[in-house]
Amino acid sequence: MTALRRPARRAWMSWAALLPMAATVLVAYLGTVLWSLRVSLSSARTFPKDDFVGLAQYERLFDNERWLHALQNLALYGVLVIAACMLIGFVLAVFIDQKVRGEGLLRTVFLYPYAMSFVATGLVWQWMLNPGSGLQQVVRSLGFEDFSFDWIIDPDKVIFAVVLAGVWQAAGLVMALMLAGLRGIDDEIWMAARIDGIPAWRTYVSIVLPMLAPTVATVFVLLFTGVVKVFDVVVAMTQGGPGTASDVPAKFIMDHLFGRANIALASAGSIVLLLTVLALATPLLYLRSRHRAAGARS
Repeated sequence: MTALRRPARRAWMSWAALLPMAATVLVAYLGTVLWSLRVSLSSARTFPKDDFVGLAQYERLFDNERWLHALQNLALYGVLVIAACMLIGFVLAVFIDQKVRGEGLLRTVFLYPYAMSFVATGLVWQWMLNPGSGLQQVVRSLGFEDFSFDWIIDPDKVIFAVVLAGVWQAAGLVMALMLAGLRGIDDEIWMAARIDGIPAWRTYVSIVLPMLAPTVATVFVLLFTGVVKVFDVVVAMTQGGPGTASDVPAKFIMDHLFGRANIALASAGSIVLLLTVLALATPLLYLRSRHRAAGARS
């Protein structure tokens, strides 16, 4: 009888250990999401109100030129950062996977930027791209007087300066995840490809990348989530400027939440960003679970 009670007691203790985390998810996450949704359907300004105005805040949001410009910036930033991080991260992973000397040091160097806060990254790149004291000034002091690299103060190019910082920050993480996936591929596959005379690049494109599909999906979800919530690096580098040239939705939300005392409009913006993440992440996670289930059955 005692032996039968032990598994039940262990199961009960396991569920009890999960209760604090479950309560945190329900209260701190799901609760705040529902609260934000309710506020976004009201006319609240400085303080929450218990009225109901339907989708009026969402209509105001998408009639706001600054919000639409911030979405355009986010789309451009997202496409460039995700594409560049995946390409650079994969190339670095392939390079390190060749059993190069100093592999541990190289992994540390490439992954180090991701360990830095986004604020620190933004400040570093703000200094590097400052026309008066950064890269432009250094090159000009070497005799190249016509050299110009003033993206950070050019309204048409400032978003690309932010992209540089974002890629520098996240490419190392992609490298680490891709490298882990590459190390999980059976050596017999490489031997068979060499015996068949398949070029290395063709092996990576036709065999390795399809096998890394779950890893690629995970990397994409992580990068996409980071893109949608990008805020710190923009504030540290440009404060959304010049003007609103590098504005992003998260900064729009924070400005209206704290600076303009319009919590209903800010809540509407946050719900739009959440729905954007869910709309893309949910199908990818579902396909990944199906892939795992198919692999388990086979």
